[in-house]
Amino acid sequence: MLFRSTDTPEAVVEEFLKLPIVSQVIAQGLTKVSVTLNMGLQMDLRLVKPQEFHSALQHFTGSKEHNAKLRSIALKMGYKLNEYGLFEKDGEGVFLPKSEEELYSKLGMPYIIPELREDRGEIEAALQDSLPELVKLEDIRGDLHVHSTFSDGISSIEEIVNKAIELGYEYIAITDHSKSLKIARGLDEGRLREQLEHIKNLNQKVKGIRILTGMEVDILPDGSLDMNDDILKELDVVIASIHSGFKQDQKTLTSRIVNACHNPYVKIIAHPTGRLIGRRAAYDVDMDKVMEAAAETGTVLEINSSPDRLDLNDVHVKRAAEMGIKIAIDTDAHSTEALSDMRYGVWVARRGWLAAENIINTFSLDKLLKFLKVMK
Repeated sequence: MLFRSTDTPEAVVEEFLKLPIVSQVIAQGLTKVSVTLNMGLQMDLRLVKPQEFHSALQHFTGSKEHNAKLRSIALKMGYKLNEYGLFEKDGEGVFLPKSEEELYSKLGMPYIIPELREDRGEIEAALQDSLPELVKLEDIRGDLHVHSTFSDGISSIEEIVNKAIELGYEYIAITDHSKSLKIARGLDEGRLREQLEHIKNLNQKVKGIRILTGMEVDILPDGSLDMNDDILKELDVVIASIHSGFKQDQKTLTSRIVNACHNPYVKIIAHPTGRLIGRRAAYDVDMDKVMEAAAETGTVLEINSSPDRLDLNDVHVKRAAEMGIKIAIDTDAHSTEALSDMRYGVWVARRGWLAAENIINTFSLDKLLKFLKVMK
């Protein structure tokens, strides 16, 4: 949706309300419009003067707590800060920044990216010039959670590999479901061995990328894994996850994941809280105990990049990193198009203060394989 500088507020509001994703108008005016989208989210449109844009952009991309702390700093410097600009206390002068960077600089600190504006220590870090160097999408060298037509994916391994090459990846892991997930055509031992042979042959033909063998193995309701260790130990990467028994009590659900962390062949716990945004709340798992087990065993926790999941969330991600737990950012892709969802997981990682070194799929192929081999 593009507008001209000569468009009136009325014209902007009219065009905004024509968007097909708008399902309900909550409130409507010439400075603010609030709507509900057809996906259930609320969206607000704010209209400001051109010279107020950067102040408004900073204000509405910062949390209430972040902005309150900035206002406190501004007051100590003799200013009053709001979404329209930086004003002298006596009202005689106003500073209208030409960029967000200029606004933060005026307050005596380097630019704080929108992902960090949550009052979780970012302002203090900025004032000490110690903001982290956060992971970027271009740091990602591969995807470690992908499904093919061997289970419930709609793209063949060859198609997945070609898309991974297009994305510039060094490696791609094929991690189809295990046998108990019948609705997803989960693989039994025989079909898994068939897939392993297929990948072996592909690796001999394809240049410039390594196809890693793997599986997303179910953590069963009794806490056991859906495949035995004899075959799991042959795989490059084993992901464990819960797909059933969501209504079990917290102790049982938590022990299932903790037990998986202690399995010597499980490298990654996928979508650890099981949430589906807008459809299913996280199941009742004690994430403190899960993270303690992951830290103890060296098990990697996943940020699932699927827009339906984004699991782990940013709060858990930051805590995990502080505990020394490594993270994998994966797409859980069931099609080649979904491999591009990686960016959503990277954004979660940035909100969780992660640097590239916190994330195993920023490692080179050699470093990743060594890391997976020495785990546990």
